[in-house]
Formats: sequence, structure tokens, C-alpha cells
Amino acid sequence: MINVVSTHLNYGSANSELADYKKTTNGIQAGASFLAGITPAFSLVSEFYYIRRGGKLKANNPLSGNETTLRLNTLELPVLARLHIGSLYVNAGPSIAYNLSGKNKIGELSNKLSFSNSSEGFKRFDASVQIGGGVEFPFKQKRIAVDIRYNYGLTNIAYGREIYNRGVMVSVFFSKAWKTNPLGKK
Repeated sequence: MINVVSTHLNYGSANSELADYKKTTNGIQAGASFLAGITPAFSLVSEFYYIRRGGKLKANNPLSGNETTLRLNTLELPVLARLHIGSLYVNAGPSIAYNLSGKNKIGELSNKLSFSNSSEGFKRFDASVQIGGGVEFPFKQKRIAVDIRYNYGLTNIAYGREIYNRGVMVSVFFSKAWKTNPLGKK
């Protein structure tokens, strides 16, 4: 899968104060997905992907005063329970992520993020919940699925202030069924 994602940041107790200054950022998501059918109506979906996420604050914001952009390069592993209703489905489940690197741009000054336990440091690990749904279209021997999800970050990713990841992911999947179920009995 290769998709565009729209992400933003939640600033905890300062979020309402910054609401008028927040902007979303567009990023990319690329990786693989595995769907394991448990019953015809229920399956588990495991994914592993790279995602570039972050958020922006407009100029004159109370946090920095300047236009600010925070970007994170992350590996993420969600495990979702999926309920199939005909060609439609809904899914939800936990997700863990590891922040590989990042950048913070304040005004014209750009710095790499520090992943240390300091007032300006960020945390490597992140946990979230994903919820959403989609629709599948059969196409010859394959499937095309359009999936929309919301990612709600549960862990504060910064040491010196509150910052939580949030995001909307719109995905298009092309998949092919296994010739034999790799999890089935032999």
C-alpha cells in the first residue's frame, strides 16, 4: 500500500488555546497488510508501514510565535479486528509505533529532533487506537478496497510538553487472495 495521510497534533491542555493556529500536514504511508479470515464475517488485519506524520502551527501562535512545522518519520504496526458486512467493513484496534527521526522547523530555522529525556526531547515509542471502515470491490481475481481510518494517539510523544499524534488515513489497497490459507489446517 502507498497512501497519502493527513495528520495533525494535539497539544493536550494547551490544545484549545492553539486551536485557531493548528493546520494539518500531508504525509505518506507505505507498507504491507495481511488479512487473516477467522470466519466469513470476522477477520484480523495486521499491517506494518512507514508513515510520515506531524502538524503545523500558523504564525503568531502562543507556543512559539512563529510558523512551526513538526515532522516525524515513523514505523507503525496496527492490529485491527475487522467485521465484514457484505462488501462493507468496519475495523478497530491498537497500534504501536517507533519514531525513527524527525524535524522541527520554527520560522526559517530547522532542527533535527532529539530523542532524549530533556525538555526539548521526543519519545521514540507511541501507542494509539485506529478506527474506521471501508468498502471492497472485486476485480477479476483480486480485490480493491478503499479504507478510511482515524488514528488517535494515546501517549504523549514529547518530554517537555504535551503532544499527541492524530490523523486521518485514506488508503487504497490492491490485494489477491492466497491460493491456500497459510493459517489453515493441512
